[in-house]
Amino acid sequence: MRTYADLIRGDFEAYIADVQDYFRCLDEERAQAFVEAGEVSEDYGRFVEAVE
Repeated sequence: MRTYADLIRGDFEAYIADVQDYFRCLDEERAQAFVEAGEVSEDYGRFVEAVE
């Protein structure tokens, strides 16, 4: 096990870095989806007011 410790440690650290990047990407996309949903809701609100 000691022979491969550095290799395994490096692989694990790379995996954790990739997971963190993935979660960061999801957070950014989630935030953008909320912004877009708010814009669509505002547009729909203006549409409803115009047809009433």
